[in-house]
Amino acid sequence: QVQLVESGGGLVQAGGSLRLSCAASGRSFSRSVMGWFRQAPGKERQFVGVIGWSGGSPFYADSVKGRFTISRDVAKNTVSLEMNSLKPEDTAVYYCAADPRGSFYSTQSYHYWGQGTQVTVSS
Repeated sequence: QVQLVESGGGLVQAGGSLRLSCAASGRSFSRSVMGWFRQAPGKERQFVGVIGWSGGSPFYADSVKGRFTISRDVAKNTVSLEMNSLKPEDTAVYYCAADPRGSFYSTQSYHYWGQGTQVTVSS
């Protein structure tokens, strides 16, 4: 059974940092594009960033560019999201996703999803 499991969420003050991890099991995702999304209460799930199978040239949403960094450890089958200079508007449930078929911006493109981890940034 293929699973993506996020961890590392929590409560942090504005300006603080958190590191989220996404552990994949059930198969190797070494050749998969991996994405991060987030969903705030009452809002649609939105694209945060994506990393290719080689780990090079991650791409980010403008809202997080320069503050968030995506990396991956192919050997461990994990993807991480380092979040710095957090703002209250970053508060959301964060999801990792894998294997997009189509636009990597679109939630509909991704075949596999984790259950999400809550990030709350207090002002």
